[in-house]
Amino acid sequence: MVKTNELVVNALVEGGITHAFTLPGLGITWSLPAFKAQEKKLNVVLTRSEWIASVMAQTAGRLLRRPSVLMGQGPWITTIGGMGILEAHFSGSPMVVLTETSDYDGYGQMGVYQTMTGDYAGADAMASLKPITKYCTYTTAPQEAVYGVQMAIKHASLPRMGPAAVIMKTPMIRAEAPPDMKPVLYPSAGYHRYTPPRPDPAAIRKLAEMLARAERPVIIAGNGVTMTESGQALQDVALANGIAVATSYNGKGVIAETAPVAVGMMGTWGHACANRAVAAADLIVMLGASMGPDYTRFRDPAMIRPGDQALVQVDIDPRNAGWVYPVDHAITADVADVIAELAKLDLGAAKKAARLAHIATLRDKWNFDRLPALKAGQGSVHHADIISAMQGFIGKDDLITLDAGANRIWATFGLRSTHPHQFLVAGGTGAMGWGAPAAAAAKLVLPNRRVTCLAGDGGFMMTLQTITTCVQQNLDVVYIVDNNAGLGMVRDNLGANRIAVDFADCDFAKISEGLGGRGMTVTHPGELRDAIEEGHRMRGPVVIDVKVDPEAGHKEASDHAPI
Repeated sequence: MVKTNELVVNALVEGGITHAFTLPGLGITWSLPAFKAQEKKLNVVLTRSEWIASVMAQTAGRLLRRPSVLMGQGPWITTIGGMGILEAHFSGSPMVVLTETSDYDGYGQMGVYQTMTGDYAGADAMASLKPITKYCTYTTAPQEAVYGVQMAIKHASLPRMGPAAVIMKTPMIRAEAPPDMKPVLYPSAGYHRYTPPRPDPAAIRKLAEMLARAERPVIIAGNGVTMTESGQALQDVALANGIAVATSYNGKGVIAETAPVAVGMMGTWGHACANRAVAAADLIVMLGASMGPDYTRFRDPAMIRPGDQALVQVDIDPRNAGWVYPVDHAITADVADVIAELAKLDLGAAKKAARLAHIATLRDKWNFDRLPALKAGQGSVHHADIISAMQGFIGKDDLITLDAGANRIWATFGLRSTHPHQFLVAGGTGAMGWGAPAAAAAKLVLPNRRVTCLAGDGGFMMTLQTITTCVQQNLDVVYIVDNNAGLGMVRDNLGANRIAVDFADCDFAKISEGLGGRGMTVTHPGELRDAIEEGHRMRGPVVIDVKVDPEAGHKEASDHAPI
């Protein structure tokens, strides 16, 4: 007789899933023998918390463009694991959440502790997960569990991608499945076949004509460009026609920001050049970009002006067209397909020189290629020094993950990708603690990339246990800790009225060594570049504890000035 857990794991393998991340408990523990039997096809990665597991699963799914699994006990996956599930939900990352109701052997109705069945005196796993997933099912029989996994993989993988959850009644997990199950189970392939729709040719031609007529067109590249890995194709089209490219936070670095058409990331915590380029545009083409208030300076009326500027939106989901701004033209399609079709058409190439001259003027006026010269106190460095050192380090094979806070603001403001798709960000939630596990997952699934994480001391402390996962998985990751002994962004905003923002200083280099990694401490700007390069030569997880002046702020990396 075959057990339910064996059937579930077989369905995951059939669905092409190669990675599962966990801190196992109760019913998921009972599933581990079935995973062990499939370990050559499905890599189970043990983490130190459901938080770390969830971020690693979300990041792996985002980079592989197919679901990874987050699995663990019901009470903790629905709470602590919510970090990565939320990011997958907001950023469109494919993920399958596999959890259980923790009702032991059917005691859920009697208020057994930890129960998640939704009964009296318990909590409700379904109610917790349904609002933050594309698909969520509660399964009480073996055939329901298998079909639920098949459907979860399907929903997680289809546009717009996202998390899908299967909640299993705990006693069923190790129960034997009857040989005559009804409904009958079928192989997964037939459920997962999908042919994406192609963009309407007439709509593409209209967009091409609008671009050809425009004098100062700007493309805003968002998460759709990131998820389809179409940054290089977009860069080629933009360069051929002199079209400026700005990005959302999720789109940060989708093209080489050293390219002459790049104007940077939009928003208050982006770059003034991007904001002014968008404001000066006569045509704005939004490619897979939601146009969220966070990167439109909270709908600054001087920045994007429907009726005065022509607005076009391209998105895989028709509901997103005209969601935040009314548009003059909308195309429902995968942005990669639209870019490929535009590459075949005239988009105003005759105006290329004049357009590039306009972009160059904006970049020069708003210091796009220059960091402000800022001094730090004795025995410390400035955020800007870290960005400068990282800029000199970035090469073709580098992948940079960002966390949250003042360090991230400086990176989105001043750090320039030299090749498309070099940044990995929590653009859905912007959460602290995301960067460390995201970097570990990136190195796990993309072993040929050189992975560096920039995080603040506040965010890094939340998930620094990731170092132990890197040690166990033999992952070469360098963590740069922008250590200003506090919540820098919040501290800046409070000014002199500080409360609950200052931490006691920590020695992250020693902590890393205690966890099995390596560590270095930097107290002078001249040491930074050498430390980063040495960190990557050392192999394994390496933490570089950079002592940053607590008085160094983020205001110089923000754009609050009126447009």
